Amino acid sequence: MQLSKLLAAGLVTLAAAHPGPHHQPSKRELTRRHELSSRCASNVASFNSRRVKRNIAKRFPGSANTTYQIQAEAPYYETIQNDTCVLTPEVTEGPYIWPQSQTLRQDMTEDQPGIPLWLDVGVLDMETCEPLEGVLVDFWHCNATGSYSSFTGLSPNTPFAELLEDLNVTMSGDLDLHTDDTTWLRGMWPTDKNGMMEMKTIFPGFYVERAIHIHVQVHTDWTVRGNGTMAYGDTVSTGQIYFDEPLSQKIMAQEPYVSHTQINRTTNAVDSVFEGDTDNGYNPVVSVIPVDGNDVTKGMIGYITIGVDKTKVE
Repeated sequence: MQLSKLLAAGLVTLAAAHPGPHHQPSKRELTRRHELSSRCASNVASFNSRRVKRNIAKRFPGSANTTYQIQAEAPYYETIQNDTCVLTPEVTEGPYIWPQSQTLRQDMTEDQPGIPLWLDVGVLDMETCEPLEGVLVDFWHCNATGSYSSFTGLSPNTPFAELLEDLNVTMSGDLDLHTDDTTWLRGMWPTDKNGMMEMKTIFPGFYVERAIHIHVQVHTDWTVRGNGTMAYGDTVSTGQIYFDEPLSQKIMAQEPYVSHTQINRTTNAVDSVFEGDTDNGYNPVVSVIPVDGNDVTKGMIGYITIGVDKTKVE
């Protein structure tokens, strides 16, 4: 569905739902994907083998600020887990995607302050119920006070409809609101032979009318340019992942998150996108353990499985 058509539904709806070029799947399609993911449950259980806990606090001694950095860091979780079986139905990628800033690297933190988060992601082929090796997992999210890189000129506290009005921008199929070339909290990395990958980032903050979330895409048949950005790839999944409310409350009470007082935080319970992301038994909530085994405010490892249907290429 083109953004020009979505405009007819009203800018307020667009702001809440994160407009983008990807339409919501039909109920029939959601049911089909649910049947695929349910069929894979027993297979996923057989992959459930966690490595011995180790100290990973020093694995990333500093920010990976170089544009194109290859690191062979293995994820904390060696194999696909069965505690979060499948991600979400495809949802809109939102207005803050900017492919020119998505960079091949395992640490996308750069200079952003916040509580360290190592994201371990397993990717499962829902047709074969087998791990997918060599697919590119692509992340982007806001910083501790709600801003996105490449869009730092846009206020995270202003509803999207108001932003468009202030900018005198008309909705179109190729809406481009990027304001700069910053790249922090954007990164992508391929899965290993076990369908696993790991990304170092920080726990996200929040912005107006949205719960705390991270955008995720999975690409197949991808190639990258010399500067580490993707030249080509088939997108087989677009979704958003979330965190439990008690965890979010604890993290938002810490600096620098607690300094974001200009707006009230939207919770999962009232978020306009989260409800659809949980249709048909999908679980978009990241499972989290503290790095030190005790205190998540010192850093955490998050895990989720992304189930993709390679026959549905965007």
